[in-house]
Amino acid sequence: MLAQYKEILQAYLEGRGETQLYLAQQLSKWFLRQNISPEEIVDMHLLALEQTLDIPEPVQESFHFLTEVMIEYGYLYREHHSLRNKQQQLEHEIEAAVTMQYQLLSDCRPSYPDIDIGLVSVPAKRMSGDYYNFIQHEDHSFSLAIADITGKGIPAALCMSMIKYAMDSMYLSSIDPSKMLFYLNGVVERNIDSSMFVTMVCGRYDVNRHRFQYAVAGHDPGILYRAKEQQFLDLTGQGVALGVKRNASYPENEVDLLPGDMLFLMTDGVIDRKVGQRYMQREDLVAYIQREIGNPAQVLADNLYRKLLEASSFELPDDHTMIVIQRK
Repeated sequence: MLAQYKEILQAYLEGRGETQLYLAQQLSKWFLRQNISPEEIVDMHLLALEQTLDIPEPVQESFHFLTEVMIEYGYLYREHHSLRNKQQQLEHEIEAAVTMQYQLLSDCRPSYPDIDIGLVSVPAKRMSGDYYNFIQHEDHSFSLAIADITGKGIPAALCMSMIKYAMDSMYLSSIDPSKMLFYLNGVVERNIDSSMFVTMVCGRYDVNRHRFQYAVAGHDPGILYRAKEQQFLDLTGQGVALGVKRNASYPENEVDLLPGDMLFLMTDGVIDRKVGQRYMQREDLVAYIQREIGNPAQVLADNLYRKLLEASSFELPDDHTMIVIQRK
Protein backbone atom coordinates (compact mmCIF):
# COMPACT_ATOMS: atom_id res chain seq x y z
CA MET A 1 0.00 0.00 0.00
CA LEU A 2 2.90 2.36 0.78
CA ALA A 3 4.32 1.92 -2.71
CA GLN A 4 1.00 2.77 -4.36
CA TYR A 5 0.52 5.79 -2.13
CA LYS A 6 4.06 6.95 -2.86
CA GLU A 7 3.46 6.57 -6.61
CA ILE A 8 0.28 8.67 -6.51
CA LEU A 9 1.90 11.32 -4.29
CA GLN A 10 4.98 11.57 -6.49
CA ALA A 11 2.87 11.91 -9.63
CA TYR A 12 0.88 14.70 -7.98
CA LEU A 13 4.01 16.58 -6.86
CA GLU A 14 5.38 16.39 -10.38
CA GLY A 15 2.22 17.31 -12.27
CA ARG A 16 -0.43 18.42 -9.73
CA GLY A 17 -3.12 17.13 -12.06
CA GLU A 18 -6.79 16.40 -11.55
CA THR A 19 -6.18 12.71 -12.22
CA GLN A 20 -3.94 12.38 -9.16
CA LEU A 21 -6.50 14.22 -7.01
CA TYR A 22 -9.21 11.84 -8.19
CA LEU A 23 -6.97 8.87 -7.34
CA ALA A 24 -6.35 10.38 -3.90
CA GLN A 25 -10.13 10.59 -3.33
CA GLN A 26 -10.59 6.95 -4.32
CA LEU A 27 -7.69 5.99 -2.07
CA SER A 28 -9.37 7.80 0.82
CA LYS A 29 -12.53 5.70 0.30
CA TRP A 30 -10.42 2.55 0.29
CA PHE A 31 -8.76 3.60 3.56
CA LEU A 32 -12.20 4.09 5.07
CA ARG A 33 -13.41 0.65 3.96
CA GLN A 34 -10.26 -0.93 5.37
CA ASN A 35 -10.75 0.94 8.66
CA ILE A 36 -7.28 2.52 8.43
CA SER A 37 -6.91 5.18 11.10
CA PRO A 38 -5.93 8.83 10.40
CA GLU A 39 -2.63 8.49 12.28
CA GLU A 40 -1.67 5.54 10.06
CA ILE A 41 -2.32 7.67 6.98
CA VAL A 42 -0.16 10.48 8.39
CA ASP A 43 2.70 8.04 9.04
CA MET A 44 2.32 6.62 5.51
CA HIS A 45 2.45 10.13 4.06
CA LEU A 46 5.63 10.93 5.98
CA LEU A 47 7.34 7.72 4.85
CA ALA A 48 6.36 8.39 1.24
CA LEU A 49 7.78 11.92 1.47
CA GLU A 50 11.01 10.71 3.06
CA GLN A 51 11.51 8.30 0.16
CA THR A 52 10.72 11.00 -2.40
CA LEU A 53 12.15 14.25 -1.05
CA ASP A 54 14.84 15.52 1.29
CA ILE A 55 12.67 16.72 4.18
CA PRO A 56 14.06 19.22 6.72
CA GLU A 57 14.12 17.94 10.27
CA PRO A 58 11.59 20.51 11.62
CA VAL A 59 9.08 19.36 8.99
CA GLN A 60 9.63 15.73 9.99
CA GLU A 61 9.09 16.62 13.63
CA SER A 62 5.89 18.46 12.67
CA PHE A 63 4.58 15.21 11.20
CA HIS A 64 5.22 13.45 14.51
CA PHE A 65 3.21 16.17 16.19
CA LEU A 66 0.42 15.70 13.61
CA THR A 67 0.43 11.97 14.27
CA GLU A 68 -0.25 12.56 17.96
CA VAL A 69 -3.09 14.89 17.04
CA MET A 70 -4.55 12.30 14.68
CA ILE A 71 -4.43 9.53 17.30
CA GLU A 72 -7.04 11.28 19.44
CA TYR A 73 -8.91 12.52 16.40
CA GLY A 74 -9.02 9.01 14.96
CA TYR A 75 -10.37 7.59 18.20
CA LEU A 76 -13.14 10.19 18.32
CA TYR A 77 -13.87 9.72 14.62
CA ARG A 78 -14.26 5.95 15.00
CA GLU A 79 -16.51 6.48 18.01
CA HIS A 80 -18.61 8.93 16.01
CA HIS A 81 -18.79 6.50 13.10
CA SER A 82 -19.91 3.71 15.43
CA LEU A 83 -22.60 5.91 16.98
CA ARG A 84 -23.82 6.93 13.56
CA ASN A 85 -24.17 3.29 12.53
CA LYS A 86 -26.09 2.54 15.71
CA GLN A 87 -28.32 5.55 15.07
CA GLN A 88 -29.08 4.33 11.55
CA GLN A 89 -29.89 0.87 12.89
CA LEU A 90 -32.18 2.41 15.52
CA GLU A 91 -33.91 4.47 12.81
CA HIS A 92 -34.60 1.28 10.85
CA GLU A 93 -36.02 -0.37 13.96
CA ILE A 94 -38.21 2.64 14.72
CA GLU A 95 -39.48 2.68 11.14
CA ALA A 96 -40.40 -1.00 11.48
CA ALA A 97 -42.20 -0.24 14.75
CA VAL A 98 -44.08 2.66 13.08
CA THR A 99 -45.21 0.31 10.30
CA MET A 100 -46.31 -2.29 12.84
CA GLN A 101 -48.24 0.32 14.80
CA TYR A 102 -49.92 1.59 11.65
CA GLN A 103 -51.10 -1.93 10.90
CA LEU A 104 -52.38 -2.38 14.46
CA LEU A 105 -54.32 0.88 14.25
CA SER A 106 -55.85 0.30 10.83
CA ASP A 107 -59.34 1.68 10.31
CA CYS A 108 -61.56 -1.23 11.37
CA ARG A 109 -64.80 0.60 12.19
CA PRO A 110 -67.94 -1.57 12.04
CA SER A 111 -70.72 -0.54 9.68
CA TYR A 112 -74.43 -0.47 10.53
CA PRO A 113 -77.24 1.43 8.77
CA ASP A 114 -78.47 3.19 11.91
CA ILE A 115 -75.06 3.95 13.47
CA ASP A 116 -72.53 6.55 12.32
CA ILE A 117 -68.96 6.24 13.59
CA GLY A 118 -66.18 8.80 13.25
CA LEU A 119 -62.54 8.28 14.14
CA VAL A 120 -59.44 10.50 14.27
CA SER A 121 -56.11 9.34 15.66
CA VAL A 122 -53.02 11.50 15.14
CA PRO A 123 -49.67 10.90 16.90
CA ALA A 124 -47.83 13.87 18.37
CA LYS A 125 -44.56 12.34 17.15
CA ARG A 126 -43.67 9.47 14.84
CA MET A 127 -45.12 6.85 17.16
CA SER A 128 -48.30 7.09 19.17
CA GLY A 129 -49.02 6.15 22.76
CA ASP A 130 -52.75 6.01 21.99
CA TYR A 131 -54.64 2.85 21.10
CA TYR A 132 -58.07 2.04 19.75
CA ASN A 133 -59.79 -1.12 18.60
CA PHE A 134 -63.13 -2.22 17.17
CA ILE A 135 -64.40 -5.80 17.05
CA GLN A 136 -67.68 -6.65 15.34
CA HIS A 137 -69.74 -9.54 16.74
CA GLU A 138 -72.30 -11.81 15.10
CA ASP A 139 -75.07 -10.85 17.56
CA HIS A 140 -75.53 -7.36 16.05
CA SER A 141 -73.17 -5.70 18.48
CA PHE A 142 -69.60 -4.48 18.47
CA SER A 143 -66.92 -3.94 21.07
CA LEU A 144 -64.51 -1.07 21.19
CA ALA A 145 -61.62 0.23 23.25
CA ILE A 146 -59.74 3.51 23.45
CA ALA A 147 -56.60 3.73 25.54
CA ASP A 148 -53.56 5.80 26.40
CA ILE A 149 -50.29 3.96 27.04
CA THR A 150 -47.68 5.75 29.13
CA GLY A 151 -44.60 6.62 27.15
CA LYS A 152 -43.94 6.56 23.44
CA GLY A 153 -41.76 4.76 20.97
CA ILE A 154 -41.02 1.06 20.73
CA PRO A 155 -42.08 0.13 24.32
CA ALA A 156 -45.53 1.64 23.72
CA ALA A 157 -45.82 -0.12 20.36
CA LEU A 158 -44.94 -3.47 21.94
CA CYS A 159 -47.45 -2.90 24.74
CA MET A 160 -50.07 -1.92 22.17
CA SER A 161 -49.45 -5.13 20.23
CA MET A 162 -49.81 -7.22 23.37
CA ILE A 163 -53.09 -5.54 24.33
CA LYS A 164 -54.58 -5.88 20.85
CA TYR A 165 -53.96 -9.60 20.56
CA ALA A 166 -55.13 -10.19 24.13
CA MET A 167 -58.36 -8.33 23.36
CA ASP A 168 -58.90 -10.07 20.03
CA SER A 169 -58.54 -13.50 21.59
CA MET A 170 -60.88 -12.76 24.52
CA TYR A 171 -63.56 -11.07 22.45
CA LEU A 172 -64.09 -14.30 20.53
CA SER A 173 -66.04 -15.41 23.60
CA SER A 174 -68.09 -12.14 23.75
CA ILE A 175 -66.71 -11.15 27.13
CA ASP A 176 -68.26 -8.18 28.99
CA PRO A 177 -66.28 -4.89 29.27
CA SER A 178 -65.71 -5.23 33.03
CA LYS A 179 -64.35 -8.77 32.64
CA MET A 180 -62.22 -7.68 29.69
CA LEU A 181 -60.54 -4.96 31.77
CA PHE A 182 -60.00 -7.41 34.62
CA TYR A 183 -58.31 -9.79 32.19
CA LEU A 184 -56.24 -7.07 30.50
CA ASN A 185 -55.13 -5.74 33.88
CA GLY A 186 -53.61 -9.12 34.64
CA VAL A 187 -51.89 -9.24 31.24
CA VAL A 188 -50.44 -5.74 31.61
CA GLU A 189 -49.48 -6.20 35.27
CA ARG A 190 -47.52 -9.37 34.49
CA ASN A 191 -45.87 -8.36 31.25
CA ILE A 192 -44.86 -4.69 31.19
CA ASP A 193 -42.40 -2.68 33.24
CA SER A 194 -43.72 -1.41 36.57
CA SER A 195 -43.11 2.18 35.44
CA MET A 196 -45.68 1.79 32.67
CA PHE A 197 -49.46 1.62 32.87
CA VAL A 198 -52.44 1.85 30.53
CA THR A 199 -55.65 3.86 30.86
CA MET A 200 -58.64 2.59 28.90
CA VAL A 201 -62.35 2.76 28.23
CA CYS A 202 -63.66 -0.60 27.10
CA GLY A 203 -67.23 -0.84 25.78
CA ARG A 204 -69.81 -2.90 23.96
CA TYR A 205 -72.55 -1.36 21.81
CA ASP A 206 -75.80 -3.30 21.30
CA VAL A 207 -77.10 -2.05 17.95
CA ASN A 208 -80.56 -3.58 18.45
CA ARG A 209 -81.22 -1.77 21.73
CA HIS A 210 -78.73 1.08 21.14
CA ARG A 211 -77.28 0.44 24.57
CA PHE A 212 -73.64 1.14 25.34
CA GLN A 213 -72.13 -0.88 28.19
CA TYR A 214 -68.69 0.21 29.29
CA ALA A 215 -66.06 0.03 32.01
CA VAL A 216 -63.26 2.45 32.81
CA ALA A 217 -59.63 1.89 33.82
CA GLY A 218 -58.14 5.22 34.91
CA HIS A 219 -59.41 6.92 31.74
CA ASP A 220 -61.77 9.81 31.04
CA PRO A 221 -65.12 8.04 30.46
CA GLY A 222 -66.18 10.48 27.74
CA ILE A 223 -69.11 12.75 26.88
CA LEU A 224 -72.74 11.99 25.97
CA TYR A 225 -74.74 14.41 23.81
CA ARG A 226 -78.51 14.27 24.21
CA ALA A 227 -79.98 15.56 20.96
CA LYS A 228 -83.53 16.15 22.24
CA GLU A 229 -82.37 18.38 25.10
CA GLN A 230 -79.27 19.63 23.19
CA GLN A 231 -77.35 18.86 26.35
CA PHE A 232 -73.83 17.54 27.00
CA LEU A 233 -73.35 15.12 29.91
CA ASP A 234 -70.20 13.59 31.36
CA LEU A 235 -70.23 9.81 31.33
CA THR A 236 -69.65 8.30 34.77
CA GLY A 237 -67.36 5.46 35.76
CA GLN A 238 -64.03 4.87 37.36
CA GLY A 239 -61.44 2.19 37.94
CA VAL A 240 -57.69 1.95 38.46
CA ALA A 241 -55.39 2.06 35.40
CA LEU A 242 -54.27 -1.26 33.93
CA GLY A 243 -51.03 -2.57 35.40
CA VAL A 244 -51.25 -0.64 38.67
CA LYS A 245 -53.09 -2.99 41.01
CA ARG A 246 -53.38 -6.75 40.85
CA ASN A 247 -56.92 -8.20 40.81
CA ALA A 248 -58.51 -4.76 40.48
CA SER A 249 -62.24 -4.69 39.74
CA TYR A 250 -63.92 -2.55 37.09
CA PRO A 251 -67.61 -1.70 37.64
CA GLU A 252 -69.75 -1.69 34.53
CA ASN A 253 -71.93 1.23 33.44
CA GLU A 254 -74.47 1.59 30.65
CA VAL A 255 -76.25 4.30 28.72
CA ASP A 256 -79.02 4.16 26.10
CA LEU A 257 -78.79 6.31 22.98
CA LEU A 258 -81.89 7.92 21.50
CA PRO A 259 -82.08 9.10 17.86
CA GLY A 260 -79.51 11.86 17.29
CA ASP A 261 -77.59 11.13 20.51
CA MET A 262 -73.80 10.95 20.30
CA LEU A 263 -70.95 9.45 22.30
CA PHE A 264 -67.53 11.09 22.39
CA LEU A 265 -64.65 8.91 23.61
CA MET A 266 -61.19 10.45 23.65
CA THR A 267 -57.67 10.41 25.03
CA ASP A 268 -56.06 13.15 27.11
CA GLY A 269 -54.40 14.68 24.08
CA VAL A 270 -57.73 15.99 22.78
CA ILE A 271 -57.83 18.75 25.41
CA ASP A 272 -54.23 18.63 26.68
CA ARG A 273 -53.16 21.83 24.93
CA LYS A 274 -52.81 25.56 25.47
CA VAL A 275 -55.24 27.93 23.82
CA GLY A 276 -53.75 31.40 23.97
CA GLN A 277 -52.35 31.96 27.45
CA ARG A 278 -54.36 29.27 29.25
CA TYR A 279 -54.91 25.57 29.11
CA MET A 280 -58.02 24.27 27.41
CA GLN A 281 -60.89 23.28 29.69
CA ARG A 282 -63.67 20.75 29.22
CA GLU A 283 -66.25 23.47 28.61
CA ASP A 284 -64.06 24.77 25.79
CA LEU A 285 -64.12 21.34 24.16
CA VAL A 286 -67.90 21.15 24.52
CA ALA A 287 -68.22 24.54 22.83
CA TYR A 288 -66.12 23.33 19.89
CA ILE A 289 -68.19 20.14 19.61
CA GLN A 290 -71.46 22.07 19.81
CA ARG A 291 -70.53 24.10 16.74
CA GLU A 292 -70.10 20.86 14.77
CA ILE A 293 -73.40 19.22 15.76
CA GLY A 294 -75.34 18.35 12.62
CA ASN A 295 -72.34 17.07 10.67
CA PRO A 296 -71.77 13.35 10.02
CA ALA A 297 -69.64 11.70 12.69
CA GLN A 298 -66.45 11.54 10.60
CA VAL A 299 -66.79 15.13 9.38
CA LEU A 300 -67.38 16.24 12.97
CA ALA A 301 -64.28 14.40 14.20
CA ASP A 302 -62.11 15.76 11.38
CA ASN A 303 -63.33 19.35 11.78
CA LEU A 304 -62.87 19.21 15.53
CA TYR A 305 -59.27 18.01 15.19
CA ARG A 306 -58.41 20.78 12.71
CA LYS A 307 -60.03 23.54 14.75
CA LEU A 308 -58.41 22.41 18.00
CA LEU A 309 -55.05 22.26 16.26
CA GLU A 310 -55.54 25.75 14.89
CA ALA A 311 -56.62 27.06 18.31
CA SER A 312 -53.41 25.70 19.87
CA SER A 313 -51.19 27.40 17.24
CA PHE A 314 -50.77 24.09 15.39
CA GLU A 315 -48.95 22.50 18.32
CA LEU A 316 -49.84 18.94 19.26
CA PRO A 317 -48.24 18.25 22.66
CA ASP A 318 -49.86 14.82 23.02
CA ASP A 319 -51.43 12.17 20.80
CA HIS A 320 -54.97 13.05 19.69
CA THR A 321 -57.52 10.22 19.43
CA MET A 322 -61.30 10.57 19.38
CA ILE A 323 -64.13 8.16 18.57
CA VAL A 324 -67.58 9.58 17.78
CA ILE A 325 -70.63 7.29 17.79
CA GLN A 326 -73.98 8.68 16.69
CA ARG A 327 -77.35 7.00 16.58
CA LYS A 328 -79.10 8.12 13.43
